[in-house]
Amino acid sequence: MADTKQSRDKKAHDKENRQRERELEEARDRLNETEPPRDHQEEPDETQSKETNSPDPPRTCHRRGCEEPATFVVLERYQEETGHGAVEAEALLCQEHTVEEHPVNLESSYADYVFRIKPLPETESTFDT
Repeated sequence: MADTKQSRDKKAHDKENRQRERELEEARDRLNETEPPRDHQEEPDETQSKETNSPDPPRTCHRRGCEEPATFVVLERYQEETGHGAVEAEALLCQEHTVEEHPVNLESSYADYVFRIKPLPETESTFDT
């Protein structure tokens, strides 16, 4: 095809169509993905499992290789790299690893940026001494 304005416009139009088709196919693939399980640590009243009516199993530290019970929840909310929304990263950590924790995504901070460390509800009473 000759290099004319019409041929360049056609190539650009074809490229846009291929990109739209790829995005649509990716969106269809994501529809089939399952959502990760939600952690209900923000609901302190619901520490009982609905099916077994027994307390939730003790939670362990999020760090690899650490089997200590989790005592804190660390939350960091920052702007997504694309700038189209917020990302929340949350980790359950033992006391030793919580001391090592610090903000990681300060370069992606924005007006609603959050870095928060809170004791887990079932462990709060052990720190009130």
